[in-house]
Amino acid sequence: MSKQVRQLDRVVIRFAGDSGDGMQLTGDRFTSETARLGNDISTLPSFPSEIRAPAGTIPGVSSFQVHFANFDILTPGDAPTLLIAMNPAALKANLPDLAHGAGIIVNTDEFTKRNLAKVGYTTNPLEDGSLDGYVLHPVALTSLTVRALEPFDVSKKQAERAKNMFALGLLTWLYSRSEESTIEFLRHKFAAKPQIAEANIAAFKAGWNFGETTEDFVVRYEVKPAGMRPGSYRNITGNAALALGLTTAGVRAKLPVVLGAYPITPATDILHELAKHKRLGVATVQMEDEIAAAGVALGASYGGSLGVTATSGPGFALKSETISLGVMLELPMVIVDVQRGGPSTGMPTKTEQADLDIALYGRHGEAPLPVLAARSPADCFDAAIEAARIALTYRTPVILLSDGYIANGSEPWRLPDVDELPDLSVSFASAPNSDDGTTFLPYLRDPVTMARPWAIPGVPGLEHRIGGLEKADRTGACSHDPDNHHRMVETRAARIEAIKIPPLQVDDPDGTARILVLGWGSTYGPVGAACRRLRQRGIPIAQAHLRHLNPMPINLGDVLSSYDRVIIPEVNLGQLAKLIRARYLVDVISYNQVRGMPFTAAELERTFEELVLKNTVEEVVDHG
Repeated sequence: MSKQVRQLDRVVIRFAGDSGDGMQLTGDRFTSETARLGNDISTLPSFPSEIRAPAGTIPGVSSFQVHFANFDILTPGDAPTLLIAMNPAALKANLPDLAHGAGIIVNTDEFTKRNLAKVGYTTNPLEDGSLDGYVLHPVALTSLTVRALEPFDVSKKQAERAKNMFALGLLTWLYSRSEESTIEFLRHKFAAKPQIAEANIAAFKAGWNFGETTEDFVVRYEVKPAGMRPGSYRNITGNAALALGLTTAGVRAKLPVVLGAYPITPATDILHELAKHKRLGVATVQMEDEIAAAGVALGASYGGSLGVTATSGPGFALKSETISLGVMLELPMVIVDVQRGGPSTGMPTKTEQADLDIALYGRHGEAPLPVLAARSPADCFDAAIEAARIALTYRTPVILLSDGYIANGSEPWRLPDVDELPDLSVSFASAPNSDDGTTFLPYLRDPVTMARPWAIPGVPGLEHRIGGLEKADRTGACSHDPDNHHRMVETRAARIEAIKIPPLQVDDPDGTARILVLGWGSTYGPVGAACRRLRQRGIPIAQAHLRHLNPMPINLGDVLSSYDRVIIPEVNLGQLAKLIRARYLVDVISYNQVRGMPFTAAELERTFEELVLKNTVEEVVDHG
């Protein structure tokens, strides 16, 4: 039958079901096809916090949201325009997030009395009228898949597991995606099991054909490619981009990269990705615990490599003593903290920005370190290179903050021109450096960077003491002298403050805004989207975003003082706001949530608008 094709400028889809329903694979596959078509995309995977949450329950729901558009987008979308719910739990968990009038495709085979009771439904929502405000598409996904796979030599259980491919086929048809690359993907994924590959392909095609023939779907949709800067693009997650950035930093520095890591959600994929790049000089060592992993990274730096360790909050806490040793030794090292919900085990698969305090202050003694934060999945590449630049130039451990939202989310990434990447080459000490040329002084500093020389162990004439005891200025000998300790503490702090970073850029298009929104880390997307919406409505608002959290941009104080109000949204209880108040004596407005989820642009839009209107009213009263 002939179907109408309707053009859309943007779509937000959420796939939701049990952990075993393959929602992450389905969403990732749909995203890959969407990226191939040239749409701008942003994704938000969500995983259960428990490894084996009970099937059919709300804690066990896994979801994958993808926002794609024919224009530049900044977030995975506020509210899904279409929900694919594989069972009652997926429907109940995600229904509150849907906009009125959104579409819902439900797997009717799973709406049994037992499954309904598991999540507290006393009546079937598909029949009791509670979904009348939505466009409901009941589809027997499981039984249709089993019927389509009857000719194949697979068990009923195996056939049922392919229902996500049936759903993918239906969505591929509905949004005019290509079939070929998904079919090729399935053949490659199940190359060792051709029968399983063909069964999944058959389920995928059955879903496509269902969309083509059913009368329930009378419209197909198209979203044209987005206008993007010319170049080669790939869809990339934050963890993958960060790993590629570290690999690139090693190549540009002409140094091996050595990762010491212990698996921890949501940072483990950095280990997986870096392990693929041995031919580019990357070595990965999976250690027995977080303390040992940090020791590997610091030891690698001592030996002349770029030492890296990647973890999340609980692991970061365990690494603190080794990081403090790195402060004393003044060696280059990159510590990646992919933040998650805490404290303790907390919500390991959910996002949070609550590790800023520990990154800035979580060491004993006076131990300041550079702290950076990536702002988006693609930005993780540049943030990793910047962290390596600072570590290598200034001979210091550097903390790079990401979070679960950035790490697991994805967006298009434009492959950089290699010639445009910074040269990170380093010079190792090769000869004694005292005035008479007979002695090596391991703490004789560069007059510009204040960095000490990097001496590789075993080089004749460069023998020097290593360890955690305080070092004598210049000679590096153990020292208990009070005046020397005071001088060395101040010197280490001054070295961090001397790090050259770019000035803060303010996005204030017409220069009339009186309210500034200051963000850091993953608030970049929702803050940017909210400010964009307000400006489109004629409401002036300025935005600035901090990548460098220590040291901060030299012009930050001037920027803050040039606005009537400054608001800082954070996925914590106000850690940056507290720091800004103390350092710059600006009474910033802190806007916070700690729900394990990123802000939505709509929520921030309302908040910012209220602040602008309040400020306008106060100005009128003041000039009354």
